[in-house]
Amino acid sequence: MSKIERISLQNLEGNFEEIEPGLSNRQAIEEANRCLYCYDAPCIKACPTDIDIPTFIKKIASGNLKGSAKTIMTANPIGASCARVCPTEELCEGACVLNHSTTPIMIGNLQRYATDWAIQNQQVLFKAGSKNGKSVAVVGGGPAGLSAARELALIGYTVTVFEAEEKAGGLNTYGIVSFRLPQAISFWEVEQVKSLDVEIRTNTRIGQDIQAQELLETYDAVVLAIGMSDVPQLGIEGEDLPSVFDAIQFVKATKTGELSKEIIGKRVAVIGAGNTAIDAATCSVRLGAENVKILYRRTIEEMTAYEFEYEFAKQDNVEFHWLTAPNRIIADEGGKVTGIECKRMVLSEPGEDGRRRPLPVEGSEFIIAVDAVIRAIGQSRYVQLIEEFGIEHADGVVKIASKSFQTSKEQVYACGDVIFGKGQGEAMVVSAAQQGKMVALEVHRKLGSEISATA
Repeated sequence: MSKIERISLQNLEGNFEEIEPGLSNRQAIEEANRCLYCYDAPCIKACPTDIDIPTFIKKIASGNLKGSAKTIMTANPIGASCARVCPTEELCEGACVLNHSTTPIMIGNLQRYATDWAIQNQQVLFKAGSKNGKSVAVVGGGPAGLSAARELALIGYTVTVFEAEEKAGGLNTYGIVSFRLPQAISFWEVEQVKSLDVEIRTNTRIGQDIQAQELLETYDAVVLAIGMSDVPQLGIEGEDLPSVFDAIQFVKATKTGELSKEIIGKRVAVIGAGNTAIDAATCSVRLGAENVKILYRRTIEEMTAYEFEYEFAKQDNVEFHWLTAPNRIIADEGGKVTGIECKRMVLSEPGEDGRRRPLPVEGSEFIIAVDAVIRAIGQSRYVQLIEEFGIEHADGVVKIASKSFQTSKEQVYACGDVIFGKGQGEAMVVSAAQQGKMVALEVHRKLGSEISATA
């Protein structure tokens, strides 16, 4: 990144330590014993990866922590990360029957307790299946790609993951703030996959280091799990100034030790109101910003950030300015950002798609004094990479057969953010993990029949 330079994080590490401490042994046992172990557990139905929640909690209560961690990770290959970042109050905890009488079981915290034990005790939870003679290339080593690779390796496929970054893990490694998800958690999940004889080739870009056609010729199937790219431009004057940042790269810099030498100044404006915008804002607070404003052109009702993320940002004294859109970024003669001109917005009546669109209020321009601007208005797509494989897409959203995850090219499957349609908010990490599992089963459904025919 041209705007970011490497410096020591020694004086900042404390600010990026995990906010929420894990449960103590006593707390975990007491909480596990509150569970009713429902026969037809609604919490399982609410979990996108179908974790057998009563079983893993009962194993904690009985002291079988390895068994508990294995139950979790069998269903969710990135279960340690999801224990920290899932919106549990909307999913499993929101479905807990105890909501009607008291407080729900702290499922996320118990999941973290079991998986943390496995990490601290360096547990390897799975073994690769007997090789079946078929090979699969997985493009992208994020949540969906790792999940697909793990499932395929358990079945017996020879799997190679191609990852463009220096480390695998995708969003969990680079895109979620350290004080919510430390990199060590993601690295352990990557190692669990590698322990199944999965080869992970990092620093490898399709189209540069290896061609898509070579993958198609070498492997029996290809799983495309490439996620999404950087934040698109705002399309306004001044956004190429040195103190205007891409939120994805900004959060990544806090996890890799790359930060602006001048950090970001004392006054920061973040454009957007998704989870990444919240991460950028709360990171800014930890980097020393005294006033952080989130500017969003719609209202709180249209905000895509999770409720708990919103509440967390407010606890950090982040200000939210609704119906506010950037017009231009202002700098002094030396190119230093000094402010952002905004305009008030109103929402139209719902269109055919049901969405209300923001419209500018004439003559409503005003200026907010800032030292830095962070754009967090979604992510662009890897269109060129998709087209390397010659598969159909709609502006970077890969088209698939809904049940088989098969693309327009029979040999190529897709999962994760690359199939997540525009205008749907932000995809969940746990949903990507489930899609990875489902893709693996669909690949096996196709190739497994070929194996049987030649056996």
